[in-house]
Amino acid sequence: MNILYVGDIMGEPGLQLIERELQKIRNELRVDVVVAQAENVTNGKGISLTDFWRLKKVGVDFCTGGNWSLHEAEIVQALNDPNQPIIRPANYPEGTPGLGYKYLQTNKGPVLVVSLLGQIVGRDANKPIDNPLQVIDRILEPGLIPENCTVVVNFHGDFSSEKFVIGRYLDGRASLVVGDHWHVPTADAMVLPGGTAHISDVGMCGTLDSCLGVKFDVIIDRWKTNTPSRNVLETEGRMQFNAVLADVDEQTGKSRSIKQIRKIY
Repeated sequence: MNILYVGDIMGEPGLQLIERELQKIRNELRVDVVVAQAENVTNGKGISLTDFWRLKKVGVDFCTGGNWSLHEAEIVQALNDPNQPIIRPANYPEGTPGLGYKYLQTNKGPVLVVSLLGQIVGRDANKPIDNPLQVIDRILEPGLIPENCTVVVNFHGDFSSEKFVIGRYLDGRASLVVGDHWHVPTADAMVLPGGTAHISDVGMCGTLDSCLGVKFDVIIDRWKTNTPSRNVLETEGRMQFNAVLADVDEQTGKSRSIKQIRKIY
């Protein structure tokens, strides 16, 4: 099974890039399943129902979550529905709307997709979250998931140590573990000894000539003057598409290979 995990889709520029290029990439790479990080799709924060349908229409099979997952209130109905392929982080406290893991049924067997939230700096630094390692242990407890199920885990966080270690912690228990949230791809994609494909950060989809999707002038002025300001998304310049492609043996749930995909337009 070829699984394409697409990095953070950043705002309308990233969404339009996906609409324009994803189907060609699916065909080129012979992709069976597309999983995409969708917590930044609508104006850089959260995802609306309309944009969720847009992603599904052009070939995104499943959307993972992060710290902005609940920003758009209307998406909660889809997050609550086990049949809608979108999740928020599984280690949000009990009582948080939405589901943190769901199954995707494919013609090559079931795929379990889980989102986890690591530590996030800035305004979300002190928000309560449950321990991600304890939560994933409960989700992947032997006997609770189908035998030889393909398991995709995304870890959305800021600290490199967490994003590096989570792959090792889940080695042999997950098929693919992908870090995201930085919007900058790391160069450490590999299949770990136990058969888990891992990368610390997959990067983003959207404008390349920007500060992680935001206009440079906005960020530089904020940094230089110490004055709070609103992010303004960059819409001009070169575009980037970042993803990883994992080849998973659906009989064992182990990955045979992982390849970084980086395209500049």
